[in-house]
Amino acid sequence: QVQLVDSGGGLVQAGGSLRLSCAASGSTFSTYPMAWFRQAPGKEREFVAGINVSGGSTYYADFVRGRFIGSRDDAKNTVYLQMSSLESEDTGVYYCNSGAAPNVWGRGTQVTVSS
Repeated sequence: QVQLVDSGGGLVQAGGSLRLSCAASGSTFSTYPMAWFRQAPGKEREFVAGINVSGGSTYYADFVRGRFIGSRDDAKNTVYLQMSSLESEDTGVYYCNSGAAPNVWGRGTQVTVSS
């Protein structure tokens, strides 16, 4: 049973940075790709970033425009999203997701960017 705990969100001014973390349970963490999604108020959840197995390859939504970096630490069963040059449009709840259980979501972590 995969469980995901998202953390690291907060209130930040536009142009600032945050580092999100997601701790995953399960011994098979390292064998599955991971991803980050977000949901802005009144909008559908959308893809933000993907991190493949071993973290050697990452891919991002167009709106990221080089501002975010996804990574993983398989020894800690944790995936990260380093966000910089944050904009008010980045406000939302951020969730990680595991390829081992695509229908499983944690509670997410709130990111609020003030302009």
